[in-house]
Amino acid sequence: MFSVKNIPSTTSVLSTYTTFTASAMLARSVVREVQAITAQVIPEQLQNLLLSKLRGFCSTSSQMTLLINEYEGYCLNELYEASTTYLQTKITASMKRLKVSKAPRDNKVTVTIQRGEKVLDMYEGIQLKWEMCYVEKKEMNHQGNDENKVFELSFHNKCMEMVINSYLPYVIEMSKAIKEEKKVVKLLSLGHFGEDSDGTWGSTNLDHPATFDKLAIDPAVKKEILDDLDRFVRRRDYYKRVGKAWKRGYLLYGPPGTGKSSLIAAMANYLKFDVYDLELTSIYDNSELRRLLVSTKNRSMVVIEDIDCSIDLQNRQDERSGPGTDNKITLSGLLNFIDGLWSSCGDERIIVFTTNYKDKLDPALLRPGRMDMHIHMSYCTPSGFRVLASNYLCITHHNLFDEIDELMVEVEVTPAEVAEELMKSEDTDIALEGLIEFLRDKKVRSEDRDSDRKEAGLDR
Repeated sequence: MFSVKNIPSTTSVLSTYTTFTASAMLARSVVREVQAITAQVIPEQLQNLLLSKLRGFCSTSSQMTLLINEYEGYCLNELYEASTTYLQTKITASMKRLKVSKAPRDNKVTVTIQRGEKVLDMYEGIQLKWEMCYVEKKEMNHQGNDENKVFELSFHNKCMEMVINSYLPYVIEMSKAIKEEKKVVKLLSLGHFGEDSDGTWGSTNLDHPATFDKLAIDPAVKKEILDDLDRFVRRRDYYKRVGKAWKRGYLLYGPPGTGKSSLIAAMANYLKFDVYDLELTSIYDNSELRRLLVSTKNRSMVVIEDIDCSIDLQNRQDERSGPGTDNKITLSGLLNFIDGLWSSCGDERIIVFTTNYKDKLDPALLRPGRMDMHIHMSYCTPSGFRVLASNYLCITHHNLFDEIDELMVEVEVTPAEVAEELMKSEDTDIALEGLIEFLRDKKVRSEDRDSDRKEAGLDR
């Protein structure tokens, strides 16, 4: 129970206050003395560093750090790639360490942050800190490097759910928008060249002028290809619903010089897809082939030209065990990536094979689901010639066109041969007359060969 007797006297209160005040003054004096001594002994820069470390130590208990590795197993980490692109928009003049690069065909210099550099970002009132780091590996990774690039993303631990579910998806979407805005189609091949000298694939800009308008192929075939490409890129949900990997296979076949490479470039330019040029003869075995194909990015084309000449893919019956069997690429290994379990490792992929001799390929390689669309690249037709005349001579009509059309029906001539004749003169009449002479000569040689074959048959 409260009692008046328990109330301290005024003298006691004043005495206690005087003692407390004296102690506070003494403490302040001691602090000032310590600060003065510290300032004389420890340089100011070191003092600031120690204070910074102390503040960081005190605040670590409330901080969460996420690690974003460049690679996850064999695959490039999509989030790392998106972060690299996104952080390019956050670079400021106050930063101390940046990486600049420019490939020979690039129009602009690329600037990215480097090891130890920090980037501050704000999102929905949350402060986030990015830092580029390198983590040393005891063994070399599959790129041949002994260290991995890592982004450290730090923030208050109470914001983790928002960062995972909202901020990181925002970074990915922003990265896609940035890439789409300045998209340049890349041509990638094995080796270290161009601006991508750290990874398995070297790259350069694909500055190929080919478009579907400039291709000397039949208009009906051209429309069929365009419709198929458009249908493919808009059917993400459809492929998921029917349980198929989102990929499409094209086989381009026909004689040399009929425009197979130009069609590939036109497809890449139309879709804005990067092109991976895969040379099978430079790959050691199925395991390396699988690793390389898995490392390709989404929205890309994997091209294997002259597949009938690359390796022996004639018959799977020949794939028997024996010396050296494991140290080569087999048809089964290639098919496993095209439509096996490994075919689902990636989205929006187009696989293109080219060959001069379709009949040399194993039927297993040609069936739907592997090569979905077979495109015959034929000899030049009258409609194809009209396209070439427009491209090279800037004309759509001429009185010599009818004679040229008649000769093209009778003679097998490739678009490349016609283009070469049209390039020999800038004068329209001279160029067309030269083409007519070329076609006539080719017709005579063809008739002579046919005559020789008939005579040889009669002799027998």
